[in-house]
Amino acid sequence: MTYPEQPGAVEVHHPQPITLHAPAAPLVPMQPGPPAVQSIVLPDGRVVTGYALTPAPAPAPIEQRPAVSRTAVNIALGGIGFGAVCGGLFLLTAFIAALAAFIHQLIILAAVIFGGWIAVQVFGTSGHRDHGGTTVNIRKAVIKRNHFRS
Repeated sequence: MTYPEQPGAVEVHHPQPITLHAPAAPLVPMQPGPPAVQSIVLPDGRVVTGYALTPAPAPAPIEQRPAVSRTAVNIALGGIGFGAVCGGLFLLTAFIAALAAFIHQLIILAAVIFGGWIAVQVFGTSGHRDHGGTTVNIRKAVIKRNHFRS
């Protein structure tokens, strides 16, 4: 490979600026009657023909919604109500537990008193009880035939 000592003529290419605002293409008048066909003449002379586009209908107005949905508000209020009821339920269960303990103590007290009364009746100091029959004092009885003397 050999290189020339002096470079040859250099070509410099400058880019063409792009115009952002191109002139509008002239419109060919529309033909009357359906279907509406529209033709546009481009700047270079070409003609583009096609059906006219009907503008899109305006969207229905969006219903204004509140910042917080009703469902969220209902859930929050239900949680607050449940929290308020829980305190009352806790007090109710504590009251029921205290009442049950009180009744339990009364039953035990009644059993102790009644059991003590029965014990006194059974193991009392009198030794025996009168059931309405004839009382015989064996110590003072004298049986002569068997020679039993007390």
